[in-house]
Amino acid sequence: MTMTSTDLGSGPAPDQDWWRGAVVYQVYPRSFQDSNGDGIGDLSGIIHRMEYLRTLGVDAIWISPFFRSPMRDFGYDVSDYRDVDPMFGTLGDFDALVHRAHECGIRVIIDLVLSHTSSDHPWFKESRSGRDNSKSDWYVWADPKPDGTPPNNWLSIFGGSAWEWDGERMQYYLHNFLTEQPDLNFHNEDVQQQLLDVFRYWLDRGVDGFRLDTVNFYFHDQKLRDNPPLPPELQNDSTAPSINPYNFQDHLHDKTQPENLEFLRKLRAVMDEYPAITSVGEVGESQRGMQVQAEYTKGHDHLHMCYGFDFLSNAFPTPARIAEVLERFDVEAPDSWACWAFSNHDVVRHASRWNLGHELVRTYAAILMSLRGTVCLYQGEELGLTEAYVPFEDLQDPYGKRFWPKFKGRDGCRTPMPWVQDNANGGFTDSKPWLPVAVEHLERAVTRQDADQNSTLTFYRNMIAFRNAHEPIRKGTIRFVERGPDMLSFVREYEGNRVFCAFNLSGKAQPLDLPEGDWMRDQGAPFTISETERGMHLPPYQAYFGVAAE
Repeated sequence: MTMTSTDLGSGPAPDQDWWRGAVVYQVYPRSFQDSNGDGIGDLSGIIHRMEYLRTLGVDAIWISPFFRSPMRDFGYDVSDYRDVDPMFGTLGDFDALVHRAHECGIRVIIDLVLSHTSSDHPWFKESRSGRDNSKSDWYVWADPKPDGTPPNNWLSIFGGSAWEWDGERMQYYLHNFLTEQPDLNFHNEDVQQQLLDVFRYWLDRGVDGFRLDTVNFYFHDQKLRDNPPLPPELQNDSTAPSINPYNFQDHLHDKTQPENLEFLRKLRAVMDEYPAITSVGEVGESQRGMQVQAEYTKGHDHLHMCYGFDFLSNAFPTPARIAEVLERFDVEAPDSWACWAFSNHDVVRHASRWNLGHELVRTYAAILMSLRGTVCLYQGEELGLTEAYVPFEDLQDPYGKRFWPKFKGRDGCRTPMPWVQDNANGGFTDSKPWLPVAVEHLERAVTRQDADQNSTLTFYRNMIAFRNAHEPIRKGTIRFVERGPDMLSFVREYEGNRVFCAFNLSGKAQPLDLPEGDWMRDQGAPFTISETERGMHLPPYQAYFGVAAE
């Protein structure tokens, strides 16, 4: 059963701009819902929970990799780009998922990992078999230095050298991640064409867009020049753990090469053959991230948007920082569209990372939902989930095993979704789950919050609905009015309509200063304020949304 994005409902022509200001919900399929009792989530499980996603009000779901894989990096090591791993189901299950999502008015974005494959991929097996076969140049191979050491100083994000010796070819191959994740050689036109055909394959199956993993890692410096050291004062400005030597280098040559721009043009041309498709690129670049985002999204012939790391780091999002990040984006990428997230499958959940109580979780959710840009929510975020503790004996993440105990890996944000409270596995599975369900997550289960009008889940639903009801918040400009230390406020404007958004991030009531003009409090906002003879005050951790009178 093959479908196209035009199957999304039966109304007018598809909205080419649907992604601008959308709310995208990231599903980590291993941990969302198990439907067959093997302890691992699957595509049928996502179908089973589609009604939940519909009532949440999201515009699209982004599904982390479900392709065939030996699962050494849990799907981010692909061995077949055109098939579903049996762990997750079948191609028929995927087609049914797309159909059901479209019935619910939800678009489907899939996570494509193109910079590298699994070492089990047939392409790599052929490439490593010799230097004169048809795929001998499909991966990044290099001779050793005369002393037998790797060709340069490039490092792997997962620790150690980015080069692995292969005794069959008597050469080193490049791997920016695990040794079992060899990097494809994008300088080879045949590689590019194969990957563009992969895009067409999934577009023909009805997907509505792509999240592109490590999009700036596609090309490498062909001269294999050493990376220079990074000044110590810049080494902590990264989402990688501080104990990782990867932070010691300025990664000028192993990623973010200029040749990538031409490939992105080719990719956009393929997407433009289909109606209403979007793309969001993950830019893993700590020093030049916003500059790269601007380059990758400029004009109408590159990516639609890029996924930045500004709010995925440990740096606390004070009002001043939030304003600085968005204003810098407007300056450095004036023609681009941002995509913001607080949590994902690679970082500590933001409720724990920033040590937020449940009240601040909601206030920051309201801020995220009010910023200029598209919003990505990570599964469980809408429940207020904190980072789970996973003991070493239950650890699955190779990244965590490598740097334990100072860095515990990514399993703490990947534990199963708690659907019911009165079940040891939270309703995720009938058998032992692949990662343990956090006991503290059970009290925040969906069934416990679902009917509670004061729950975090209800708040997220209301806030998403509020965002969807206001075009200035979805698509408008942003102008900051106040930026701290306890108050953040700004005006969103679109086609002459204005919404004023103010947030109290302190435990004390704060005076509310409205911008010039006549403002009426929007009664549909999921917050309250108190009005006194002295004027308006925001209670602790509350927000005000005002609509400009016509």
